[in-house]
Amino acid sequence: MDDRTMTQPRPAASPAAPRYAGWIGRATGSSLYRHTIGRLADSRRVRLALLAGVPLVWIAALHLGPIFQMANISFMASYPPPPDGAAYTLANYGLFFSDRLYFMPFIRSLVFAAVVTLSTLVIVYPVAYYVAKVVQPKNRMRALLLLLIPFWAGELIRTFSVIMLLANRGAVNVLLRELGFIDRPIPMLYTSFSLSFGVVYLLALYMLLPLYSAIEKIPTQLVHAAADLGAGPFQRFRRVILPLSKDGIVSGCSLVYLTSVGVFAAPLLLGGPNSVIFPEVIAQLFHSSNDKWPEGAAFAMLMLAVSLTTVGLFMRIVGGRSVRLM
Repeated sequence: MDDRTMTQPRPAASPAAPRYAGWIGRATGSSLYRHTIGRLADSRRVRLALLAGVPLVWIAALHLGPIFQMANISFMASYPPPPDGAAYTLANYGLFFSDRLYFMPFIRSLVFAAVVTLSTLVIVYPVAYYVAKVVQPKNRMRALLLLLIPFWAGELIRTFSVIMLLANRGAVNVLLRELGFIDRPIPMLYTSFSLSFGVVYLLALYMLLPLYSAIEKIPTQLVHAAADLGAGPFQRFRRVILPLSKDGIVSGCSLVYLTSVGVFAAPLLLGGPNSVIFPEVIAQLFHSSNDKWPEGAAFAMLMLAVSLTTVGLFMRIVGGRSVRLM
């Protein structure tokens, strides 16, 4: 080693570093710290409780709490309860099964959510595969960012963009008329098509990210090995790519289904009189007067129970026990 290197003086330390280091050392070495924070930090259970405490309180206060309160209201005979105490009844749930007016929008919502979920999967899967496997690795984040840019806008802005696209004087009708395919506008807005198109556009992100994450993890060597063994493109997709992306499919479908079954703003803006779904019925009960709140809460709990049961069965049948909701 060079003598000049050995004798070269070390750079002077920042004057603030010893000051802060000495302050931290005195604080951690004090008797108060050792008997309070230091003793808590030495316990593994206490550290786990502190780390998990905030998320658990958040979930209990902002997620489970409102659901339990909604379930409590759904059994009340009237709301707000009278001063002498609340009376509980099952008549609010019986109203759903006794009146066809409520039952048909409920079935329509379940079918609508299933169609939207399947359509979103069919549309988004090729996009996710292209970004995850066809685009060069150095450009994947850039391509994914370009796909995410429209979702930076609010839900109402994107919904109104669909209205501007599908209106009689919207971009689609104007383009078709300029190309000579039509003489008069095609009525696409305020129909089941416009509602489905808008909801698929609004919820595509919930399908894209799980699919992209699952497809990106598929080893390319497996696809090449299947091709070397004589498997065609369709057979490689059916026997290799599709089974290995099953976790992403189940996660994306579950997220899209649970969101679409309770969507509210898009049906009001894009749907027509023949596309009334169950969340609109629930909203009308809550907006009418306080005496309808127990019925609205009962209908909301029924929708929650049925949608969660449907997703649970789907995950069990298609995904198996190892699938986790992303």
